[in-house]
Amino acid sequence: MATRGARGFGQYGGVARALERVGDRWALLIVRDLLVGPRRYGDLKAGLPRIPTNILSDRLKELQESGVVRRLPTVRGGYELTPLGRALEPVVIALERWGWSVLGEPAAGETVTHDALAVALRAAFRADAAASLPPTEYVLHVADVSVSAIVVGGTLDVVPVGAGALPQPQRRSVFEPVPSAVLELQFDPVALRGVLAGDTTGATVLAGGDGLVERFGLTFRIEPVGPSTDVAAAAA
Repeated sequence: MATRGARGFGQYGGVARALERVGDRWALLIVRDLLVGPRRYGDLKAGLPRIPTNILSDRLKELQESGVVRRLPTVRGGYELTPLGRALEPVVIALERWGWSVLGEPAAGETVTHDALAVALRAAFRADAAASLPPTEYVLHVADVSVSAIVVGGTLDVVPVGAGALPQPQRRSVFEPVPSAVLELQFDPVALRGVLAGDTTGATVLAGGDGLVERFGLTFRIEPVGPSTDVAAAAA
């Protein structure tokens, strides 16, 4: 029988065991970024600028020991999720959706990263609505971060633009050829919450028209998960 020592919760159950493996601070954010694609150690550190280097090393080691993460043998300092780790995607997406209901306004120094935006779009994606719409590419610029979200039928492929995704060079979408209908939006992090809630008035349209903006609103939306639309304000 396995011995988990002082770090264990002393409970024989799924939630307790899961938290023993991925419940430490920063662990699920590492998993979130690796869900977007394999990353080098330096890319993970750049995407999580406040994580101390020793903690990042410790978390990667612990996630490897838990069978969630593995080294990329062909890339020095590269990491990827195992099948067990990739199975956490529904959990991370559910947490992403829940988190938008308590998001509030960005605090000083809080940023949006390529991987965070990619996962937010996955959480907001409405496959049923997209299935009946023409293939479309949505290019989003949020501050210094850009991603390309390509929708074909009820399938989404998000490609970070300019991020340190592996392998190099930066991969193109799995969809070839890329859809010819393109909507390009630019907005700041403050407007991000509204954009993913269906309010695109805070975005500047760089390419495309009103029809594509409406299509974006049908394709991407995160609905509040609780009875209150401003849980964070109520808790303050």
